[in-house]
Amino acid sequence: MFSPSFKNCILLLYLLSISSSSFVLSLTADTQILIRVKNGQLHDPNGKLDDWVPGTDYNPCNWTGITCDHQNQTVISIDLSGFGIGGAFPSGFCRIRTLQNLSLGDNFFNGSLSSFALSPCSHIHVLNLYSNLFVGQLPDFSPVFHNLRVIDLSSNNFTGDIPVSFGSFPSLEVLNLMQNLFTGPIPGFLGNLSNLIRLEMSYNPFKPSPLPKEIGNLTKLENLFLTFVNLNGEIPESIGKMSSLLNLDLSNNFITGKIPDSISGLRSITQIELYNNQLSGKLPEALSNLTTLVNFDVSLNQFTGELPEKVAALPLQSFYLSDNYFTGEIPEALASNPNLMSLHLFNNSFTGNLPANLGRFSDLVDFDVSTNDFTGEFPKYLCYRKKLQKLIAFRNRFSGSLGLGDCSSLSYVRIANNEFSGTVPTNFWGFYNLSLLELSNNRFQGQISPSISGARRLTRLLISGNSFSGKLPPEICKLQALVEINLSRNRFGNEMPLCITELKKLQKLDMQENMFSGEIPKSVSSWIDLIELNLSTNQLSGHIPPELGRLPVLNYLDLSNNKLTGEIPVELTRLKLNQFNVSNNRLEGKIPSALTNSFYIPSLLGNPNLCSPDLKPIRPCSKTKPASLYIVIILAICVLVLLGSLLWFFKGISVFVRKPKRLYKAISFQRVGFTEDDIVQNLTKDNLIGSGASGQVYKVKLKTGQVIAVKKLWGGAQKPETESAFRSEVETLGRVRHSNIVKLLMCCSGEEFRFLVYEYMENGSLGDLLLNGEKGEGGLMDWGSRFAVAIGAAQGLAYLHHDCVPPILHRDVKSNNILLDAEMAPRVADFGLAKTLQNEGDVAAVSRIAGSYGYIAPEYAYTLRVTEKSDVYSYGVVLMELITGKRPNDSSFGENKDIVQWVRESSLSLSSPDDDQNDTASASRGLEKIIDPRMNQSTLNYAEIDKVLNVALLCTSAFPINRPSMRRVVELLKDHNFPRPKSTHASN
Repeated sequence: MFSPSFKNCILLLYLLSISSSSFVLSLTADTQILIRVKNGQLHDPNGKLDDWVPGTDYNPCNWTGITCDHQNQTVISIDLSGFGIGGAFPSGFCRIRTLQNLSLGDNFFNGSLSSFALSPCSHIHVLNLYSNLFVGQLPDFSPVFHNLRVIDLSSNNFTGDIPVSFGSFPSLEVLNLMQNLFTGPIPGFLGNLSNLIRLEMSYNPFKPSPLPKEIGNLTKLENLFLTFVNLNGEIPESIGKMSSLLNLDLSNNFITGKIPDSISGLRSITQIELYNNQLSGKLPEALSNLTTLVNFDVSLNQFTGELPEKVAALPLQSFYLSDNYFTGEIPEALASNPNLMSLHLFNNSFTGNLPANLGRFSDLVDFDVSTNDFTGEFPKYLCYRKKLQKLIAFRNRFSGSLGLGDCSSLSYVRIANNEFSGTVPTNFWGFYNLSLLELSNNRFQGQISPSISGARRLTRLLISGNSFSGKLPPEICKLQALVEINLSRNRFGNEMPLCITELKKLQKLDMQENMFSGEIPKSVSSWIDLIELNLSTNQLSGHIPPELGRLPVLNYLDLSNNKLTGEIPVELTRLKLNQFNVSNNRLEGKIPSALTNSFYIPSLLGNPNLCSPDLKPIRPCSKTKPASLYIVIILAICVLVLLGSLLWFFKGISVFVRKPKRLYKAISFQRVGFTEDDIVQNLTKDNLIGSGASGQVYKVKLKTGQVIAVKKLWGGAQKPETESAFRSEVETLGRVRHSNIVKLLMCCSGEEFRFLVYEYMENGSLGDLLLNGEKGEGGLMDWGSRFAVAIGAAQGLAYLHHDCVPPILHRDVKSNNILLDAEMAPRVADFGLAKTLQNEGDVAAVSRIAGSYGYIAPEYAYTLRVTEKSDVYSYGVVLMELITGKRPNDSSFGENKDIVQWVRESSLSLSSPDDDQNDTASASRGLEKIIDPRMNQSTLNYAEIDKVLNVALLCTSAFPINRPSMRRVVELLKDHNFPRPKSTHASN
């Protein structure tokens, strides 16, 4: 007989052998499931799962993306995030009964996510499908999903309502539905998720509705992220019950009313983001109970009254109250905060002096109090800790001396439009970290110190409208990062330093209204990025350098009110100028023929010795005196030589036409009923209809009766910019087909020329029609036509950005590059600057600025990096032109303003969003300030104009991330319910 202990030993060994066999069988089954799913349900183009190969032990625990519980030898996690894998939802993975975590985020899984497909997954704890291509409505989860702790379905294309079953997960801790296309309301049943810690549903077009009061039941919630979800109504009182909440973000919605006093119940809160809503009233003193609060942002609302002293005393790191209606003085208690790093109070009505100890007890880094009514000097401790980087205080009434001579940490300074006086500290000019220095419109005196050579990172030097004097120090030429210099309306004198032409990145140089003398430097060829040059109202003498005419992107040239002599260089006619002025000088000789246009008369007056054959009131050029017989003989010989040359030339042309294949190559992109020979013979002066920076445009009527437009580019293959523009047009338009993009019919290239053949647009360009509508063939555009153009142009650009592979950036979107056919339908044209991207959303780096002044996005001008959002900005400018009928740089906007600034400032006074938008009279009173007054009032649709204005403001947002995609623009323009949020303008 065996002893009991021996029997127990035998039993234990038996059980262990059974368990071991069970583990082996389980891993074998799991391996088979994984292989079956890989081979049958997954598309793995990058071979990320190549190591999923069964070995002799059938153990998948070392495979890529697989995690096992090594104690129990079971598969518990499959994480294939970011592998570039595609296919339908691989529900087969869930047949592994021990699986807890299924993470397939950042891939290319697509199709719908049905309840049937999810049914095998009821035992999992984590379902992570973010950043895929799923579509359709969310699936209904059955009650058996009681183990789910994390659901992340963000960044997909789910639509419709959130199913009721999403309020029935007893263990759910994380629910992330951000960046989808949900259209129902935010449901109250989410308040049933009693264990929820994170709720994130931002960036969804939910049906406008208030924040459900049931949200207060989520007492364990730590993060509530609901920005851009169309919330309206008031913040519910129940918000105060969320005692565990750390981060509250309800920004960028339409929430109204006051901040409830119950907010004092958020005893754990560290961050509150309520900016860009329609909140009003005073800040409640109940906020002072939130002693854990670190970041507080209620900017872009309608708050009024003074800043409560107890709220000012909160130990915040960042405190943002900008774009409201606050009044009164800033409490001294604000300065006692030892944690304060960022303070934004701009665009309010604060008064009085800033707290005397501001900056003394904290590491202040970012300080913006612009556009208020502050007075007195800057606090002497503002840079006490030597951490201050951004100092923005423009449009106040600060006075006294600047100080801050030892604040070497400064990188960004804007203190324009104040009453500062005295001299700028010597050290201040040369701070190494400075990237922008704006001191315009103060009362500063003295000279620019040679120490400015130390500011090697400076990109913009803006000191106009002061009393600076003396010689411009040559040390300024060491600042090779400079993009813009504005020294206008000062008392600078002496000659311009010749080395200023060494600033190769310079885009704008404004030195008007000073006392500069001497000649304009001739070595300007290095200014390849220069867009604007204004040297007017000085004492400059000598000739106008012909080299200015060779600057590739110069489109603003003002040399008026000087003492310039000599002739107007014919080279200037090569420039494509929006602004040209040489009036009130001492110029002489015949005006170049390209400038003999009534448009240029004001720009030429005040030069008594200039003459023109037929440009009144410019005096006519004197006729040639009778020549002697000797001169007549010489002229006759010259005529004979010329005739011989012409005969030889036309003989060459004859050969050219008879034998085209030897001299040029033609490619057709559409089915056409003509040849290149039919075109060549029609490129005559009589058919010339336009001339620009890239070439001449001809209107050609063929024998068949068809009318086409032909662009003959300047120069030939020897000219790099011509070849680049030609290739860009051909490579872009040769492969695109869209009803709102101009059709390229044919291209032709030869040794000495390049030309492109397009469909002819009867009504020319949108820009010309808006500017001279009464005189054009299409007449003045009514609002209906303008709105149709807005949608059509948006559809064309959306096609380039989102439907072309690879995506195409236009890079020169403007009203002159939108052409209109006989029915006023728009076509996006002129792709000479177009650039392709590898993928949608990529960034392209360029060597220099390309585009047209007034349309260029701010980030493009300073970073030389372009994305689709650069085109979106330019399109927003076009929308503003459609509404106002004004060009981007109309002189009526005032000094240093463009259409974007003017429209933004004008829109601040439009009707309140609370007004009845169906009340035509109310809408009219608000919009009439900016609407083109030439439009027939009976055609105006104020709701549409309001919508287009709002889209234009979104498109021209200062930050690219805030601009919608062109696809979204099309949706907004077609959306009858698209609301108008509060209009604002950025202070910096």
